[in-house]
Amino acid sequence: MAKKKIKFCCRSCGYESPKWMGRCPGCGEWNTFEEEVEIVTKGPRGAFQHSSDTVIQKATPITKVETVDEKRIETEMEELNRVLGGGIVPGSLVLIGGDPGIGKSTLLMQVSALLAQKNHRVLYISGEESMRQTKLRAERLNVTSEELYIYSETNLELINKTIEEVSPKFVIVDSIQTVHHPEVTSAPGSISQVRECTAELMRIAKTKGIAIFLVGHVTKEGQIAGPRLLEHMVDTVLYFEGERHHTYRILRSQKNRFGSTNEIAIFEMVHHGLKEVSNPSELFLQERSHGAPGSTIVASMEGTRPILVEIQSLVTPTSFNYPKRMATGLDHNRIQLLMAVLEKRMGMLLQAQDAYIKVAGGVKLDEPSIDLAVLTSIVSSYKEQPVNATDCFVGEVGLTGEVRRVSRIEQRVQEAARLGFKRAFIPASNLGGWDYPEGIKVIGVETINESLRACFNDL
Repeated sequence: MAKKKIKFCCRSCGYESPKWMGRCPGCGEWNTFEEEVEIVTKGPRGAFQHSSDTVIQKATPITKVETVDEKRIETEMEELNRVLGGGIVPGSLVLIGGDPGIGKSTLLMQVSALLAQKNHRVLYISGEESMRQTKLRAERLNVTSEELYIYSETNLELINKTIEEVSPKFVIVDSIQTVHHPEVTSAPGSISQVRECTAELMRIAKTKGIAIFLVGHVTKEGQIAGPRLLEHMVDTVLYFEGERHHTYRILRSQKNRFGSTNEIAIFEMVHHGLKEVSNPSELFLQERSHGAPGSTIVASMEGTRPILVEIQSLVTPTSFNYPKRMATGLDHNRIQLLMAVLEKRMGMLLQAQDAYIKVAGGVKLDEPSIDLAVLTSIVSSYKEQPVNATDCFVGEVGLTGEVRRVSRIEQRVQEAARLGFKRAFIPASNLGGWDYPEGIKVIGVETINESLRACFNDL
């Protein structure tokens, strides 16, 4: 017989409690607990019953398990294929999150059109727009195909019936927070509804071999709304990033069971949809101001692709006792560390200076190889001396002032040489073992003292 169990769940992190609490012990947020009703079905002795169609598997030695290479389905978007690990895996469940109006629906509508043009049947389910509204957006994007089906519904049982009738190869649900299961008593978008609907869609994807894309709303902190369990249930989690007032968008992988999580895809929002950016280095450097103090170029790696990005610094005297440190696109703690290294190892008095550091183009850099470029940018602004416009910097800086080895140095230098840079400052330990490209001088440095003295005359 069915038994009702009342519990309270945090809508931010999914923490469960038998009673209501003002502050969540899991994430520390206030007033986030919501009442949920859980229906538990037990057998005569309290044991959970298996249904008649449940297949009970036995433990098997790993050497006797047969594996089959999954054949990926590539789209015409090379950027999306790179982020997904080479294409769409049949039977996978992909979650795409992003701010409202960032372009999630536009991206998936374009992907649907490309798949439909290859004679793959696609079912686009919209829980936020009517079929006419979806049609208008499709016309704006020049999307017309007989293999693309649109459906406006939020009831999961009706959605399941429609999937059985249409028999699509790809399904897009926009968005998962609007879908509700009629057997769950809570409101759409609640923790129980999101969890149960995702579990049912995952069952459909795995049993029928259908690739399903879910659109997820994000909170004000930038995380996907709903329980944290949602990200653990799906196969791939993608975040669509970018400023609404800028035209460039970045699709970043946070989790991928079928590929790397270091890849990014860059798009430009134009009047007819999203346009792929095949050469992001030229994009980030096209508005660079030459001869300006505080500007340096770093050769960063995003997955398997090298990207040259401009780092800008503004160091100015302050009249307050505590100087201000601000960073955009960089870790704030890393800026504090590098400025401490400059004070200790180079004798620069930065305690009375405000420092503002920014990565141009809205990119977020978190790898350690950007340390040398950030440090050189700070010194350039502090000394009011511009760095040579044809120099780029790669290297991790330690607390003792040494420049440490980085990975994939050959690809970084080749990208710099292709864009016309004449000198590349790299760690001395990365010299040797690879062929230097023509037209660029590779300079190996062991300490920040060597690198800064080669760039500035009065050090």
